[in-house]
Amino acid sequence: MSSTTTTTTFPYTLTRMGVIMSPEDGNALEAEGVLNPGTGHTPDGTLYLLPRLVATGNVSRVGLARVIIENGVPTGVEREGVVLAPDRGWERGANNAGVEDPRVTFIPRLGLHVMTYVAYGPLGPRTAVAVSDDLREWRRLGPALFAYDESLDMDLNLFHNKDTVFFPEPVTAPDGVESFAVLHRPMWDLEETKPGEGIRVPAGVTDQRQSIWISYVPVADALADVSALTFWRGHRFLAGPEYAFEELKIGGGPAPLRVPEGWLLLHHGVTGILARAFDQQQKVNYAAGGMILDADDPTIVLSRTSEPLLKAETADETSGIVPNVVFPTAIEEIEGQLYVFYGMADSKIGVARLDRRVAE
Repeated sequence: MSSTTTTTTFPYTLTRMGVIMSPEDGNALEAEGVLNPGTGHTPDGTLYLLPRLVATGNVSRVGLARVIIENGVPTGVEREGVVLAPDRGWERGANNAGVEDPRVTFIPRLGLHVMTYVAYGPLGPRTAVAVSDDLREWRRLGPALFAYDESLDMDLNLFHNKDTVFFPEPVTAPDGVESFAVLHRPMWDLEETKPGEGIRVPAGVTDQRQSIWISYVPVADALADVSALTFWRGHRFLAGPEYAFEELKIGGGPAPLRVPEGWLLLHHGVTGILARAFDQQQKVNYAAGGMILDADDPTIVLSRTSEPLLKAETADETSGIVPNVVFPTAIEEIEGQLYVFYGMADSKIGVARLDRRVAE
C-alpha cells in the first residue's frame, strides 16, 4: 500500500506564541496536566478550548474553557467546567479510566460539532464519537465500528486506535459515494490486549509502524441517522513514517483545513523509545509536521515536511509529565490569522501562529 508523495518546499510555517493554559493550582481534576485540546465556536461566535484534563491516576476528562483574546491573539482561558467524563462502562476499566485527546470538527452539512475521542476502557484505548450543537451538551454516539473489508483480511475492530479526526466537508470516497472522511491510527500490536498474539497487520501492509489511515461514512447515512458517524468503511492506508522525525510512528492532528493547495493536515512524528501502550512514555520525542492532501482525493499526499514545523525546544515543551512533546490538535482562525493549539509535554497547552509561506 502506498500513497503518491512528492516532497517540495512546504507552503506553511508554525511560529510559537506561548502558553495559554496551565494546570490550575489546587484543582484535583488537573493534577496531572491540561493538554491536547479540541476547539470550537459556540453559536454566538465565542471561541472555546475543549482541553483534556488529567486527574491523579491518569484519569482524563474533557473540559470547556473560553479563549481570552487580546489584540487578535489568544493569550489565556477562562474555565467553564467539564463537558465529558468517563462515566460509561466502556470508558472505564478495573484499573484505568478516561476520555482523552478530543478532536472537534464542526461539520456544516450536519450543523453539529463532532468530537472523536479516546475511550480508555477495559481493553485499552478505543476511538469513540460524540456530537453537540453548543459545545456544552454532548451526546455520545458510541465506539467507532469498522466495517469488514475482505481485501484487508483483517478485522480493524481488534486493534487499539487513536488520533481520530473528521474532515469538515464531504469528499468522494473511493467507491464514488459522497462521504465524510475520517483519519485514524490503528495500533497493530495485539500483545497489549492478548499476550502471545504479537503484531498483526492487514493484507498488503509491509510496514508495521503506526501510520495514518482514512475511512469513510456516506453523507446520506449520516443525514438519515447521525449515529452512522460511528460506522466506518472503505479503510485504507494514507501515510506512514518517512522521515527521521517520524522514525517510530506518525498520527493525525487537527481537523484537516481546506487551503488553496488542497487539505492541510498537521500531524505528529515520534522518535525515541516506546514503552508499552499502557505505560507513561518518558523516552520519546513528539514533533509537528505537515502534509498537503489532494482536495478531491485526500488519500493522495501531494507534499509533506521532511523536517518538523515545530519541535520541543522551550522549557514548557521539554519538561513535563511526558517530556519533549509538541502535539497539535486544533486550528482556528482569529481575526484573519490562523492559530494552532497544541499540547506541551503532556502538561500545558500552547499556541502557535500558522502562516502561509511567502513566495521567494
